[in-house]
Amino acid sequence: MPRKFLKKYMPDPHELKNNKVLSIFGNLLHDPYLWHMNRRSIANAFLVGLFFAWWPVPFQMALAAGGAILIRANLPMSVALVWITNPFTMPPMFYFAYVVGTWIVDVPEIPFAMELSMEWLMSELSVIWKPFLTGCLVLAIVSSAAGYFSMNYIWAHLIMKQRRHNLSQRK
Repeated sequence: MPRKFLKKYMPDPHELKNNKVLSIFGNLLHDPYLWHMNRRSIANAFLVGLFFAWWPVPFQMALAAGGAILIRANLPMSVALVWITNPFTMPPMFYFAYVVGTWIVDVPEIPFAMELSMEWLMSELSVIWKPFLTGCLVLAIVSSAAGYFSMNYIWAHLIMKQRRHNLSQRK
């Protein structure tokens, strides 16, 4: 079952409830539906987590938690998915977002060397902000939709496979 597989990799609910960043949500974190693992809550978690993973802002975890609370998605999965963007994956992901944005906005690429510093971000963002943010938004929408529909399909497929297996065992 998908539930057993996902539970191995999910963050601990108690750690998330005691997380300083997530403490801004207070009692909202005690909604039991935020901790359920079913097809709907996991698909919604992929929708939220992958959407905010593409946002080039600090506190993506808090944004994902807020989105999960808003649509009652699985909170641990939503928060875990924003870690797709980490210090190792961020430069290629955001460069790809910039390239996608240049295609959409129809501007030429400006060569640059990416650095993980606020000074670099502020100086370069003033030049590349339009294609970069456009690419981030498009990739956020596309990847979150793909994650949502993929998880719905995978979960349903695995449940049907398990049911067929159970039926064949009964015969």
